Amino acid sequence: MQKFPHHYHTSASAGPDGEVRIVAEGLEAILSAAPAQFDGPGNRWSPEELLVAAVADCFVLTFRAIAEHSGLQWTGLDCGVQGTLDRVDGATRFTAFRVSAELDLPAGSDVSKAKSLLEKSEASCLITNSLTAEVTLDVSIKTE
Repeated sequence: MQKFPHHYHTSASAGPDGEVRIVAEGLEAILSAAPAQFDGPGNRWSPEELLVAAVADCFVLTFRAIAEHSGLQWTGLDCGVQGTLDRVDGATRFTAFRVSAELDLPAGSDVSKAKSLLEKSEASCLITNSLTAEVTLDVSIKTE
Protein backbone atom coordinates (compact mmCIF):
# COMPACT_ATOMS: atom_id res chain seq x y z
CA MET A 1 0.00 0.00 0.00
CA GLN A 2 1.18 3.51 -0.75
CA LYS A 3 2.00 5.95 2.03
CA PHE A 4 -0.86 8.26 3.15
CA PRO A 5 -2.31 10.63 2.19
CA HIS A 6 -3.80 9.20 -1.00
CA HIS A 7 -5.37 11.53 -3.56
CA TYR A 8 -8.14 10.64 -6.00
CA HIS A 9 -9.09 12.85 -8.91
CA THR A 10 -12.24 12.64 -10.99
CA SER A 11 -14.20 15.03 -13.14
CA ALA A 12 -17.73 15.29 -14.45
CA SER A 13 -19.02 17.15 -17.48
CA ALA A 14 -22.47 17.72 -18.93
CA GLY A 15 -24.63 20.02 -20.96
CA PRO A 16 -27.90 21.60 -19.85
CA ASP A 17 -29.76 18.31 -20.44
CA GLY A 18 -28.96 14.61 -20.59
CA GLU A 19 -26.26 12.47 -19.10
CA VAL A 20 -23.26 13.42 -17.02
CA ARG A 21 -19.91 11.93 -18.07
CA ILE A 22 -17.71 10.96 -15.11
CA VAL A 23 -14.03 10.27 -15.78
CA ALA A 24 -10.86 9.38 -13.94
CA GLU A 25 -7.45 8.81 -15.48
CA GLY A 26 -7.01 5.25 -16.72
CA LEU A 27 -10.64 4.25 -16.19
CA GLU A 28 -13.60 3.87 -18.50
CA ALA A 29 -16.05 6.75 -18.33
CA ILE A 30 -19.31 6.30 -16.45
CA LEU A 31 -22.49 7.94 -17.70
CA SER A 32 -24.82 9.08 -14.95
CA ALA A 33 -28.16 10.82 -14.64
CA ALA A 34 -30.59 11.79 -11.94
CA PRO A 35 -32.43 8.78 -10.48
CA ALA A 36 -36.11 8.21 -11.16
CA GLN A 37 -36.89 9.50 -7.65
CA PHE A 38 -35.61 12.92 -8.80
CA ASP A 39 -37.42 12.76 -12.15
CA GLY A 40 -34.44 11.29 -13.98
CA PRO A 41 -34.70 8.57 -16.62
CA GLY A 42 -33.85 5.77 -14.18
CA ASN A 43 -31.66 3.97 -16.72
CA ARG A 44 -28.22 5.26 -15.68
CA TRP A 45 -26.14 5.16 -12.53
CA SER A 46 -26.95 8.14 -10.33
CA PRO A 47 -24.81 9.82 -7.67
CA GLU A 48 -27.08 8.23 -5.06
CA GLU A 49 -26.59 4.73 -6.46
CA LEU A 50 -22.86 5.27 -6.89
CA LEU A 51 -22.55 6.21 -3.22
CA VAL A 52 -24.54 3.19 -2.05
CA ALA A 53 -22.49 0.98 -4.40
CA ALA A 54 -19.30 2.45 -2.93
CA VAL A 55 -20.43 1.28 0.51
CA ALA A 56 -20.96 -2.28 -0.78
CA ASP A 57 -17.72 -2.31 -2.77
CA CYS A 58 -15.69 -0.96 0.14
CA PHE A 59 -17.18 -3.53 2.53
CA VAL A 60 -16.26 -6.43 0.20
CA LEU A 61 -12.72 -5.14 -0.43
CA THR A 62 -12.19 -4.46 3.27
CA PHE A 63 -13.40 -7.94 4.20
CA ARG A 64 -11.15 -9.49 1.55
CA ALA A 65 -8.09 -7.78 3.07
CA ILE A 66 -9.03 -8.55 6.69
CA ALA A 67 -9.88 -12.19 5.92
CA GLU A 68 -6.57 -12.68 4.09
CA HIS A 69 -4.62 -11.07 6.94
CA SER A 70 -6.49 -13.26 9.46
CA GLY A 71 -6.06 -16.47 7.46
CA LEU A 72 -9.80 -17.05 7.00
CA GLN A 73 -10.66 -19.22 4.01
CA TRP A 74 -13.96 -18.30 2.32
CA THR A 75 -15.60 -19.06 -1.01
CA GLY A 76 -17.97 -16.17 -1.66
CA LEU A 77 -19.42 -12.95 -0.30
CA ASP A 78 -22.56 -11.20 -1.50
CA CYS A 79 -23.10 -7.75 -0.09
CA GLY A 80 -26.32 -5.80 -0.56
CA VAL A 81 -26.69 -2.25 0.73
CA GLN A 82 -29.85 -0.23 1.19
CA GLY A 83 -29.26 3.49 1.55
CA THR A 84 -31.94 5.72 3.03
CA LEU A 85 -32.09 9.28 1.68
CA ASP A 86 -34.20 11.71 3.69
CA ARG A 87 -34.68 15.37 4.57
CA VAL A 88 -33.18 16.30 7.93
CA ASP A 89 -33.13 19.86 9.24
CA GLY A 90 -33.85 21.20 5.77
CA ALA A 91 -31.03 19.24 4.07
CA THR A 92 -31.31 16.17 1.90
CA ARG A 93 -28.82 13.53 2.99
CA PHE A 94 -28.29 9.83 3.51
CA THR A 95 -29.39 8.99 7.04
CA ALA A 96 -28.77 5.23 7.11
CA PHE A 97 -27.11 2.35 5.31
CA ARG A 98 -28.17 -1.25 5.93
CA VAL A 99 -25.41 -3.64 4.87
CA SER A 100 -26.49 -7.25 4.31
CA ALA A 101 -23.56 -9.64 4.01
CA GLU A 102 -23.98 -13.27 2.96
CA LEU A 103 -20.72 -15.16 3.43
CA ASP A 104 -20.00 -18.68 2.16
CA LEU A 105 -17.39 -20.70 4.03
CA PRO A 106 -15.83 -24.11 3.41
CA ALA A 107 -17.07 -26.95 5.65
CA GLY A 108 -15.47 -26.93 9.09
CA SER A 109 -14.74 -23.19 9.12
CA ASP A 110 -14.81 -21.12 12.30
CA VAL A 111 -18.17 -19.34 11.93
CA SER A 112 -17.60 -17.21 15.03
CA LYS A 113 -14.29 -15.91 13.63
CA ALA A 114 -15.93 -15.20 10.27
CA LYS A 115 -18.72 -13.22 11.94
CA SER A 116 -16.17 -11.23 13.92
CA LEU A 117 -14.21 -10.42 10.76
CA LEU A 118 -17.40 -9.28 8.98
CA GLU A 119 -18.12 -6.95 11.89
CA LYS A 120 -14.53 -5.68 11.84
CA SER A 121 -14.88 -5.03 8.11
CA GLU A 122 -17.97 -2.92 8.66
CA ALA A 123 -16.19 -0.93 11.36
CA SER A 124 -13.09 -0.50 9.15
CA CYS A 125 -14.75 0.52 5.86
CA LEU A 126 -13.24 3.85 4.86
CA ILE A 127 -16.34 4.89 2.91
CA THR A 128 -18.81 4.51 5.80
CA ASN A 129 -16.22 5.95 8.19
CA SER A 130 -16.26 9.06 5.98
CA LEU A 131 -20.04 9.48 6.22
CA THR A 132 -22.31 10.59 9.05
CA ALA A 133 -25.18 8.17 8.34
CA GLU A 134 -25.96 5.29 10.69
CA VAL A 135 -24.69 1.91 9.45
CA THR A 136 -26.19 -1.43 10.45
CA LEU A 137 -24.88 -4.85 9.48
CA ASP A 138 -26.95 -7.98 8.90
CA VAL A 139 -24.88 -11.16 8.60
CA SER A 140 -25.72 -14.54 7.12
CA ILE A 141 -23.05 -17.23 7.08
CA LYS A 142 -23.34 -20.56 5.26
CA THR A 143 -20.89 -23.44 5.36
CA GLU A 144 -20.61 -25.86 2.45
